[in-house]
Amino acid sequence: MESELKDLNSKPPNGSSSRDDRPLLKSESLASADSIAEMEKKFAAYVRRDIYGTMGRGELPPKEKLLLGFALITLLPIRVLLAVTVLLFYYLICRVCTLFYAPNREDEQEDYAHMSGWRRAVIVSCGRALSRVMLFIFGFYWITESNSASQEDKQQPEESDRPGVIISNHVSYLDILYHMSSSFPSFVAKRSVARLPLVGLISKCLGCVYVQRESKSSDFKGVSAIVTDRIREAHQNDSAPLMMLFPEGTTTNGEFLLPFKTGGFLAKAPVLPVILRYHYQRFSPAWDSISGVRHVIFLLCQFVNFIEVIRLPVYHPSQQEMDDPKLYANNVRRLMASEGNLTLSDIGLAEKRTYHAALNGNNSLPSVLHQKDE
Repeated sequence: MESELKDLNSKPPNGSSSRDDRPLLKSESLASADSIAEMEKKFAAYVRRDIYGTMGRGELPPKEKLLLGFALITLLPIRVLLAVTVLLFYYLICRVCTLFYAPNREDEQEDYAHMSGWRRAVIVSCGRALSRVMLFIFGFYWITESNSASQEDKQQPEESDRPGVIISNHVSYLDILYHMSSSFPSFVAKRSVARLPLVGLISKCLGCVYVQRESKSSDFKGVSAIVTDRIREAHQNDSAPLMMLFPEGTTTNGEFLLPFKTGGFLAKAPVLPVILRYHYQRFSPAWDSISGVRHVIFLLCQFVNFIEVIRLPVYHPSQQEMDDPKLYANNVRRLMASEGNLTLSDIGLAEKRTYHAALNGNNSLPSVLHQKDE
């Protein structure tokens, strides 16, 4: 999963303290209500609208403080203990299933996704079940799932209805847990994920495609080509793991849909669009303008969390869409926005970093508000 929020919030500028009481908007020109309103309008896809406020540092009402304090000393330690137990248990399962089995090492990747027999069956079935258990521990006791019939009137080609890739909007790291529990697909992850304790082996069992700087070696095809090959294989081979992509490239507050990157559409294979929506009353599970540690703590302190899943029919591209991946991506994006009641936005990761920098007091108002003005 993308980790741009970690980079944005890991180190404050000029060696200043990282205490929570530092001002969100340091510059005086940013202090006025009109300036803040203008900035939030421009970067609306990343603005938190729950009672915890921007970056999770808003002033809480007395009732919420009481609930949070109670959950911190009761619910939080229980959930952390249970989550770590589940993670360790699944790691041990993956370790046993991969004993004396050499991983696939092609194109500078390393994974166990193409193993077969009882090993693969155990890894997939246990992975799906324990991912759902993990969501339950996090407070997602019920998951509302529905199927959209938006393409019933569209004539489908007489070919396999198996998609090559799942296309989903990206709201939180929780998206990964849901998709693991639903279909156990392969994701795109940073190369450093493969070296993480516990998680590294699990990611290899998922068959993650690891992103790194392009190698200059003649036999390295690049991540995009690897993903394209994996998508084609998944479409043609029922035993191959599906790919799972978040074409927005970063997370939003769940109310918007950012422009899609075309990498998942280059294979010309059918895609399965899935829309995730997180409903909330107090704390939003969206990972937008809040640090990872703060988000996990507040999420685990919320007694109940809600997720709604809208699964669209497999989208088969037309010949025109196969010839133009950008058109293919845009058409799928518009369909998902319509079916999920999401607002289309033309901003991206660069604007997200600008917004975060402004919240941390690193930019002046003009440089924040006048980028990419139409």
